[in-house]
Amino acid sequence: MTSPHGIAATPPGGVAAILTPATLAAFDAAVIGRRPETEVLLAALAAGRHIVLEGPPGTGKSTLLRTLADAAGIGLVFVEGSAELTPGRLVGSHDPSRLLAEGYRDENFLDGPLVQAMRTGALLYLEELNRVPEETINVLITVMSEGELHVPRLGLVRAAPGFALVAAMNPFDAVGTARISAAVYDRTCRIRMDYQSAADEERVVERAVHAGGAAAVPDGSRQPLDVGRVVALVRATRSHPDVRIGSSVRGAIDMMLVADRLAELRGAAATDAGVSLDAALAALTGRIRVQESSERSAEEIITELWHRVYDPAVAPQPGADAGAEPGKARGATGPDRPAPLATS
Repeated sequence: MTSPHGIAATPPGGVAAILTPATLAAFDAAVIGRRPETEVLLAALAAGRHIVLEGPPGTGKSTLLRTLADAAGIGLVFVEGSAELTPGRLVGSHDPSRLLAEGYRDENFLDGPLVQAMRTGALLYLEELNRVPEETINVLITVMSEGELHVPRLGLVRAAPGFALVAAMNPFDAVGTARISAAVYDRTCRIRMDYQSAADEERVVERAVHAGGAAAVPDGSRQPLDVGRVVALVRATRSHPDVRIGSSVRGAIDMMLVADRLAELRGAAATDAGVSLDAALAALTGRIRVQESSERSAEEIITELWHRVYDPAVAPQPGADAGAEPGKARGATGPDRPAPLATS
């Protein structure tokens, strides 16, 4: 069905499938924090609106959608946005082999993700919206406005009740991206998803680390890293003057898990200086984006922040040499007590 403005709207049955106590309970169990964003997302989808989720990586955009699909029994069609996502790949095309033998027939058409979601009344989840070519976005604008799509050699495809586009994008990533047009924003509801609080991020890490199997053994010989300090280190990357994009909470999860396994391999505690710093370098240097104007490396920045969190008294100043090879020449000075870096 459509609204008076010609925009596809979810029928009452679809609203009931989304706005239920069971759906909210499923979100509370699967998503830490995010209750305001969750409620707005559910309300917007129940109202038949299309949505743009804006926020840096690791802020739970995909988790929200997957939780909704599981809890409400709604189909979810996933599409990775990129420069290679042409209109043909998004919409679909006729099977070339059957086309030669049988000609253009409806049953020969291979549905692309857009047509698949429209036919089944599913959510089309498009990641990295700002990486999609303009000609492909123009196809989506028509569908968002009219709830239908005319496909050459196939005909008119109307969106089944429940269909909606949910697009996600990272507004801080400027490489290989394009500005989203006003036409897209005019046809969507925008939900901003920023980093969570430190307390919520600690809960996220604890849950993920527990699921990953990192925990102290019964005799206590493998003491894990302190979650609060690891999260503090990750959050510090987001405000460092030499960093354009900091690490998501996934960096904290990886640091915890890598430190646990590295400690087992080396026969040391995860809180050993060499173990924790090596784990930080492995988990975080690939996740941060250094300012183009900076002359510092990702390794130098993470090492500086690691010292700042674990031992502020010996934190290196900007421009200091990163010192000896991690984990080799540094001598541990006790749990969570790193040795000072060598300077040039």
